[in-house]
Amino acid sequence: MLNKFVMSMASLRVLSGTIEICAALLMLRLNELDRALLINSSLALVGPIILITTTTIGLVGMSDKLSMGKIAWVIGGVACILIGVIKK
Repeated sequence: MLNKFVMSMASLRVLSGTIEICAALLMLRLNELDRALLINSSLALVGPIILITTTTIGLVGMSDKLSMGKIAWVIGGVACILIGVIKK
C-alpha cells in the first residue's frame, strides 16, 4: 500500500512535469518568440508553488517524527532556496 503523503507528492510532481511538457509543446506550436516568452514566464510561478506544496505535504507527513527545531531548519532551507531563485 502506498503512503498517501508520498502519493500526493508524486502526483504533484507528475502534474508539474505535465504542465512543463504541455508548455513546451505550446511554444513549439505557436512558434512566436513573444508568446513563448510569456509561456515561459508563466512557468516561473509553477515551480515554486509545487516546491512549497510538496515540501509542506512531506513535513505534514513527517510531523510526528521531527522535532520543531528540525521542521524550522527545513522551512528555513526552503525559504533560502526561494530567496536565491527569486532575488536577482
